[in-house]
Amino acid sequence: MLITDRSASDVEALRARLHGEVFGPDDAGYDDHRKPWNRAVDQRPAAVAFPRTDADVIALVEFATERGFELAPQATGHGAGAAGSLERTILVATKHMRGVRIDPTTRIARVRAGNVWSDVTVPAALYGLAPLAGSAPDVGIVGYTLGGGLGWLARAHGWACNSVTAIEIVTAEGRLVRTDTRTEPELFWALRGGGSSYGIVTAIEFELYPVTELHAGALLFPGARAQEVFTAWRDWTRTVPDAVTSLCRLVSPPGGDPIVLVEVAMLGDDTPLAPLRALQPVADLVAPMTPDRLTEIHNDPKEPSAGVSGHRLLNDVPDGALAQLIDHAGGALVSVELRHLGGMLSRGSVCNGALNDVKAEFALFAVGLVPDAQAAMTVDTALARLTDALEPWDAGRALVNFTEKAVRFHDGFTQHRLRALKAQLDGAGMFAGRPTGSSSRA
Repeated sequence: MLITDRSASDVEALRARLHGEVFGPDDAGYDDHRKPWNRAVDQRPAAVAFPRTDADVIALVEFATERGFELAPQATGHGAGAAGSLERTILVATKHMRGVRIDPTTRIARVRAGNVWSDVTVPAALYGLAPLAGSAPDVGIVGYTLGGGLGWLARAHGWACNSVTAIEIVTAEGRLVRTDTRTEPELFWALRGGGSSYGIVTAIEFELYPVTELHAGALLFPGARAQEVFTAWRDWTRTVPDAVTSLCRLVSPPGGDPIVLVEVAMLGDDTPLAPLRALQPVADLVAPMTPDRLTEIHNDPKEPSAGVSGHRLLNDVPDGALAQLIDHAGGALVSVELRHLGGMLSRGSVCNGALNDVKAEFALFAVGLVPDAQAAMTVDTALARLTDALEPWDAGRALVNFTEKAVRFHDGFTQHRLRALKAQLDGAGMFAGRPTGSSSRA
């Protein structure tokens, strides 16, 4: 990025307004602070600001208004996607805005913008409660939740965004608004699954769910049995109650032998797992578990890494679809998985947000590691071949947290409603979230 006197003076002016730190392109530490968790994304904003208070966020909005900047909020960067020029964009890194309050009586948690899931899952488990957390303990709660949120208790309790009870957000006017079903309900509706481009969320409140008995973990099989295991798992998903959420994936570690994993969480006893245990896995790691350990099942990377992913929602996966999936897995793709949807995920409600229901039966997600440009091209090609092969079973939309691409997330009516609200609240386009209604893993 070309450093100009103007950009340097903008950084200094912003620094004078905030309690938190600000880093410009000519500051030591800028290169470290601008990087998201996904190292495949090379984001180079005009500045990186670390607000610590709501007043800092309001000051950022006022500054952006006065000087013509866009603002792009980011907590951990797990869901960072490909970005265009960020020459006039300030990255708002909310990681220092932390604070958790849990009320075990009302079963409500309040978190600030920078909290990650382990900040809630561990203390909530002490009360026998669980949030609708995702597959990694260090994913930012706000981005995951407002993007939809597909977790281990999803078939029993639905999308995480629809368990949100209140949201605190700074709008383009510099107002700090607490929105819920009674206060600015249209904004509350849009924020729950409708994109991140309406303002900067500073805190959210959401429901916690009692967990009295939980069995969870994984069954491991040799990769050579992929067709057999995927077929048996698919057939099994047609029989299980909503208390069971699961996925099946083929993992091809670099330099290692492929393995198939069936990962599962069951509210109650483990009786439903009997048909899959009859397949005699080489390892059975499903056992009684406290809810705070659910984020360990998927064994997501603990450190930042570079990866590119692909995604489709699928109406069904008949034998032909499974054959295509297995044929295109492996190689440059380290993991190819199918997540079972249905249950409460497919049951709409007038109380829900913009992500109301999803009628697809399965979600495809695949990822490859991209340490360099050549690897990135190879992975892109492999992902395109996989997703193209499964196009005949495509459900016609996608999940916000599962893709960085500009695709269809909502039906036409919902898209129109979201765009109208965006024009009303941020007509100048200050907030550089994904375009509403068009385009961190769930």
